Amino acid sequence: MTSDKHYTSSNEEEEDVLLSQSKRRKLKGNRTSNGKQVVKDSSDSDSESYDSETVLSQVSENHNDGRIKNEDQDGDGTDYRGNDEEGKEKRKDSEDEDDDEPLKGKAHSNSKKKAKAKAETNGTKSMEKSRPKANGKASTTQSNSKQSAPTKSSSSRKKVAKVKEEEEEQEKEKENSIKSEDAEADIDAEAEENYKWWEKEKDDDTVKWSTLKHNGVIFPPAYEPLPSHIKMYYNGKAVELPPQAEEVAGFFAALLQSDHAKNPVFQKNFFNDFIEVLNENGGTKNGVNIESFDKCDFTKMFEFFEIQKEQRKQLSSQEKKQLRMERDKFEEPFKFCELDGRKEQVGNFKIEPPGLFRGRGAHPKTGKLKRRVYPEDVVLNLDKDATIPPLPEGQNWGEIRHDNTVQWLAMWRENISNSFKYVRFAANSSLNGQSDFKKFEKSRQLKYHIDAIRKDYNKNLKNKVMLERQKAVAIYLIDVFALRAGGEKADDEADTVGCCSLRYEHVTLKPPNKVIFDFLGKDSIRFYQEVEVVPQAFKNLTIFKRPPKQPGHQLFDRLDPSVLNKHLQHYMQGLTAKVFRTYNASKTMQDQLDLIKNEGSVAEKILKYNAANRTVAILCNHQRSVAKTHAQTVQKANEKIEELEWQKVRLKRAILQIDEDERKKRPKFFEEIEDFRKEVEAAVHERVIEREIDKCHKKFARENDKRRFEKQELLEEPVLKEWLEKVEELKQQYARELKTSVTEVKSSSNSIEKLEKQIEKLDQRIETSSIQLRDKEENSQVSLGTSKINYIDPRLSVVFCKKYGVPIERIFTKSLREKFKWAIESADENWRF
Repeated sequence: MTSDKHYTSSNEEEEDVLLSQSKRRKLKGNRTSNGKQVVKDSSDSDSESYDSETVLSQVSENHNDGRIKNEDQDGDGTDYRGNDEEGKEKRKDSEDEDDDEPLKGKAHSNSKKKAKAKAETNGTKSMEKSRPKANGKASTTQSNSKQSAPTKSSSSRKKVAKVKEEEEEQEKEKENSIKSEDAEADIDAEAEENYKWWEKEKDDDTVKWSTLKHNGVIFPPAYEPLPSHIKMYYNGKAVELPPQAEEVAGFFAALLQSDHAKNPVFQKNFFNDFIEVLNENGGTKNGVNIESFDKCDFTKMFEFFEIQKEQRKQLSSQEKKQLRMERDKFEEPFKFCELDGRKEQVGNFKIEPPGLFRGRGAHPKTGKLKRRVYPEDVVLNLDKDATIPPLPEGQNWGEIRHDNTVQWLAMWRENISNSFKYVRFAANSSLNGQSDFKKFEKSRQLKYHIDAIRKDYNKNLKNKVMLERQKAVAIYLIDVFALRAGGEKADDEADTVGCCSLRYEHVTLKPPNKVIFDFLGKDSIRFYQEVEVVPQAFKNLTIFKRPPKQPGHQLFDRLDPSVLNKHLQHYMQGLTAKVFRTYNASKTMQDQLDLIKNEGSVAEKILKYNAANRTVAILCNHQRSVAKTHAQTVQKANEKIEELEWQKVRLKRAILQIDEDERKKRPKFFEEIEDFRKEVEAAVHERVIEREIDKCHKKFARENDKRRFEKQELLEEPVLKEWLEKVEELKQQYARELKTSVTEVKSSSNSIEKLEKQIEKLDQRIETSSIQLRDKEENSQVSLGTSKINYIDPRLSVVFCKKYGVPIERIFTKSLREKFKWAIESADENWRF
């Protein structure tokens, strides 16, 4: 991701949006003579370097006169040497901040405008204050020049004095009025930024808002027909399609080499909908009759889309940034709404574009056409006095509502599952924060009732009434194994199940008390667990599977989620089966955190936190498939640790070059010099040199892209050649070191004390990198984020950070810190779930 955070624009208007006035003054002070600004990298000063001899840093000192520093590898504004994991964490957080930066700028724009207005007002006041003094001086001068003239009468002097007094009184009243307005404006701005709903009591939560104003939604752009020479072919013949059908054919063509396009269900559903759209628009224009999917050829369309994709990739970082700025400017009015006089962020303000439905797992509707949504399909929700967002002439909104009991701004019905889609407030909005707070407080209340519930369901496992016995077994499974409640599914929906919808074939019984669950859960994720249950539960499951039941029959044939939830309401108002998952997730996390000792580095503490989080994720069956790039990521991490070890060996050799007696004093300290094999060192040298050459080429291309965009003179090939010569010098240096085992260090670092400090830093980085690699391996098949965001009370994560001295930024990204601001500010280190 390209980071705007590190990029400083020469455009003053953009700076007004993204930067405070004080920052602008600092940046102006940092401008170079040619109008550019020096971009200082915020990444860790210990980021990966090779004894301060890294080639590009030398080149920038010797050749560039300081014009460009800390160039990044891919145009994301980060130091090209910053490969350590802490740097990645910072960059990841920086990317989060970058996503929200324009929003933040917008959120503060009002206060900036007020500050600007205040400055102008103060300027006006100072001018007006100076006027009486000037007039006074002028009148004094005039009186002095007219001393020889006859004096005015006393009555005229009194009139002049009276007029002056009235002017001064008016001036004072004006000043007081302006001060009052400024104070009110400052209070309003501060209140808007620091609205703490969690500190207010609100008994009636049925009314969500009093006033709501917004700018509607962004619709996807209209379809642009393909060039006339790009066609779909049928049985070897080019087909003239109407634009509506051509668009649908293009959706499939774009996926031609994906796994979806090879799926027979996907192909069938797409082809049926494609033919339907084709017939709706009068069929083909050249009379070709399309009847079989197998005779359709989308190759030409696919190749055209691939060329377009490649062209987009070839855009320079400056061109991409310009496009992004234009997009952000267009989207800005839709990103915020006015809720009860406060500016609140809107979540998904874009209507989903048309396309082919994918679905998760083996979804029966995969490949079906998601049709285009028009204004006539959309219902807007705002207050009665709000301005209705305008539309192009001839178009109208489907409906305008004024319902203050709901939390959505717009909705429409989608055609795949015939359900409603909503535009809601952003995750960090006050209303969403209140919903999260109520959800976790509801699950927290369950601790006062859980003992009674468990006592009852254990008792009812032997109940003579079969319905009561099924309720008891279902609640037992939901409570102990965190199963979802489940519900009935239509024939055209994915065959996912939960506890109440388990069928005969989903449960295998192994005496004396082992149960194997094997079914597709939510999002078609397989739930497979072998567990041991209490003997009476095992006996009941055996009864539930007795003949005449067979595969396809419901296990809990007298129970559904509504009956179960109604039963749970007797224990606690608002209690449903879903609350058990949140309760057990948070309770498990609390128990796991209690086992963590306050010792070790921050990286070690985070490793323990993630282990606790992983326990919860496994309980809730939050799985994920191993990423395709996982093996490559692990390899890079191992290579990075190897390179850090190599740097350490070089420095230890340098110590022995200064004082050979150090080996006798600390033999264990120098053991790894002999252990580090020559072939490993040669491989490290090769990787380092290859990376440096690559950096030179990328830097050269990036700098010329920037200069081309700014219409400046381009760097010539001799500049690149000079950079590469420096790399060649470094290569020769490493070759000498490999042959002689003598480290060449700068004179400034040629002291044992300085070298030992560098070794200590490398040891810390090796330890951190090793811990993070282990963490990646352990979490490769577990999704920690789902449980952390949706099931674990965020106050537990806040308590962990405050109690163990871990920066909250290492646990929550910027967007999560905004979403859970209520938790960060309301929980101290002694809070307990």
